[in-house]
Amino acid sequence: MTSIKKSDYETLLAEYSTRSGAIALLKQHRPYLEVLPSIRRPEQSLITIPLPVVRIRRPELSLNNPLQVKTPRVATSLSCDLAILMCDPEWKIKMGTEIIVFIHRPEEDFSDLVDRWRKTQVDLDRDYEWLMPPNEQHMISEAGEEIKPLFVVFEGTGDRIKQGLAGAGFPYIVQSLNSALESEISEMISD
Repeated sequence: MTSIKKSDYETLLAEYSTRSGAIALLKQHRPYLEVLPSIRRPEQSLITIPLPVVRIRRPELSLNNPLQVKTPRVATSLSCDLAILMCDPEWKIKMGTEIIVFIHRPEEDFSDLVDRWRKTQVDLDRDYEWLMPPNEQHMISEAGEEIKPLFVVFEGTGDRIKQGLAGAGFPYIVQSLNSALESEISEMISD
């Protein structure tokens, strides 16, 4: 087993933060690729948000008037690495399914990885809206209808983690650093 370096994690996070990288990721797990609103225009059918933040609405009763409810919005950083939101390429509106990506971090064990998903589930079980990237802020960003996790592990990730993800029924992809670096190099050459 090889150890995972922070640069390995950062490489995948940067790669998947691009629309083309997110599409390449979804191609490795076909059921999620099929969620795209348009297979013919995949790059216009999704939005990627690395290290996402949501605004959670938390109703609070007023101390002066218990019948009056205030709903402050609190920005919360999610425990995931990437959110992939579906959008209609024609209408430019966000659609129901949201794919939440967790990349295995250095020194992270199975319970740590799954705990990040559980914390994200708790946060997204409330009334929330996404803080959208600057070029997508015009889009309505209300809570999704369906939230799906996707775990990304490395070839060097311990067998215990892969076994745990499989045993829990979580979809995961084993990513080779060589293929990630090759795709990064080919993108740099084509630019």
